[in-house]
Amino acid sequence: MSKQVERSESAVDNDLSKGEIFDVLQNERHRYTLQYLRENDGPVQLGDLASHVAAQEYDCPNSEVTSAQRKRVYTTLQQSHLPRMDETGIINYDDENGTISKTAHTEELTVYLEIVPGSEFPWREYYLSLGAVSLAIVTILWVGVYPFTAIPPLVWATLIAVVLSVSAGYHTYAGREMTLTEYVAQEAESDN
Repeated sequence: MSKQVERSESAVDNDLSKGEIFDVLQNERHRYTLQYLRENDGPVQLGDLASHVAAQEYDCPNSEVTSAQRKRVYTTLQQSHLPRMDETGIINYDDENGTISKTAHTEELTVYLEIVPGSEFPWREYYLSLGAVSLAIVTILWVGVYPFTAIPPLVWATLIAVVLSVSAGYHTYAGREMTLTEYVAQEAESDN
C-alpha cells in the first residue's frame, strides 16, 4: 500500500475543519475535480479529468481542448492539486495508476459546491424587506395609527406568518437541488 493511500485512509477517519474545506474549495480546479467525481461513478483516470477541467476552464467542449491546454491542466493536477486533495482526505489519488476516486468526504463537500445563479431572485433582500415591513406594521400598531388599528393585531400577525411561511416554502422548493453541476448545465443551455 502506498504512502498516499495510507495517508488518505487516515485523513478520511478525521473530520475536516472549515479552514481545510474552504482552503481546498477556493481553487476552481479542486471544485471541477469534485464535480467530475460526482458525475462519474468509480475511479476516474487523470487524463479524463484533465480534459474535463481544461474544457471547463477554456469554456469549450472536451473534443475542442487542445493538447497544450490539456497538458497544462494535467501537469498541475498531477503535481499539486490532486496530492493536496488526497492529503486532506477529500479524494483518493493513486499516482502510480493515475486514478482518482471518491472518499467519504467527497460527497459531503458537494454541499459546498452549491451556488446561486446571478439571475435568481435576491432572497436576502426579500427577507430583509419582509422583516422591515413586519417591524413597521408592529410599530404602527403599537403607536395606534388609524387605519391600521381597524384590523385586529392577531390578523396582522397571521398575515405576516403566512407570507413568511409561503415565501420560505417557495424558496426551499425552488432552490432544493441547485448545485454546481446543474448550474453549469443550466448556463450551457441558456448560451445555446
